[in-house]
Amino acid sequence: MKILHTSDWHIGRTFHTHSTLEHLGIVLDALVEIVRDRGVDVVAVAGDVFDSAIPSKEGYALLTGTLRRLKEAGASVVMTSGNHDSATRLGFQSEWAALAGIHVVTGPEQYLEPITITDEHGPVYFYGIPYLEPVLIRHLHPDVPLKTHEQVLNFAMTRIRADLALRNLTLGSLSARGGRSVVLSHCFAAGVAPAAEASDVERDITAGGLDVVPVGVFDGCDYVALGHIHGRATLTERVRYSGAPLHYSFSEVGKPRGAWLVELGAAGLGATEDGTHATVEWIDLPVPRRLTVLTGELATLLADETLAGTEGDWVKAILTDQVRPLDAMRSMQTRFAHCVALEHRPTITLEADGSTYAERIRAATSDAEIVAGFLSFVRNGVGPSEFESALIAQLQTEQGAKEANA
Repeated sequence: MKILHTSDWHIGRTFHTHSTLEHLGIVLDALVEIVRDRGVDVVAVAGDVFDSAIPSKEGYALLTGTLRRLKEAGASVVMTSGNHDSATRLGFQSEWAALAGIHVVTGPEQYLEPITITDEHGPVYFYGIPYLEPVLIRHLHPDVPLKTHEQVLNFAMTRIRADLALRNLTLGSLSARGGRSVVLSHCFAAGVAPAAEASDVERDITAGGLDVVPVGVFDGCDYVALGHIHGRATLTERVRYSGAPLHYSFSEVGKPRGAWLVELGAAGLGATEDGTHATVEWIDLPVPRRLTVLTGELATLLADETLAGTEGDWVKAILTDQVRPLDAMRSMQTRFAHCVALEHRPTITLEADGSTYAERIRAATSDAEIVAGFLSFVRNGVGPSEFESALIAQLQTEQGAKEANA
């Protein structure tokens, strides 16, 4: 069985106030072509289908059209909700969609009802775990400690393994291998030991404020399709992130966009009966507009002929001018039409001498020194230029003349 693992579509997200719907449509069209050309049986979408809990009508239209084309290309779809989605809105009419092979899993207990899809080797059980916020589901199991995402997913996976074991007992007389299994989950996973193994004292495992789920929580499945992280990652051979299909931040510069094509054999990802091995292959998706970060002085960036190939990119400019240029964004956009972010990071700054701004001003012996001290303070140690010094002197002379004639 061929499974295309994708996630984090974030339909409706903007990029520095610019709509991404058109570009995402191009990428999802390419995804449909991969399904058709590679004979994909199932597309697994691991959460954050929408970027907002209240999607626009245009966002719904893009999702509906993509799902229709995926079905026409010959694939079933298993999709779960993520932390950006409204489970209720995404799951609306999911019962009817399932009749067409579009399985949308959003209910907090729905992961115990696997979607069963069969190939020549028998059944594959798809357990879709929607994003389960602990505070919103702990009332369903008051006797179970469900305070962290790790505890929630550990509880869910324990129940999934038990369900899979029961199903495989039923299959015992039909298949020595039993049913294969695929889990979809939207979480922040890392290869660390579960808290329960490290200590019997309750604790959270966090990184950057995110609730981390140890990769060992997902033991017992043939493949785990993860979502939430926007870059591809391989935690183990069978536990992976596909990342987002589109770049949504300049922090993602250089990160590939694509999906994992997983081919399960009779023994899952292990050796098959004929001695061959199942495969996991990375499939690149198109990048409608690249991300580029340019660094240098404004005049240099505007004149550098070697940057001609970046003029159509999304551009972030890090300007190294000693003084912040006036109207820099408009100037950048005269050449780089899609420049959407600016940062001023002068290359020359002066070390502080240990005195406060007030102390330096009190030590000034003239009005010109006071103005120069102010400019240096607000410009990271860069004082007035030659032109600015001349302008300050001219203004002082004019003011002195006015006061003398008053």
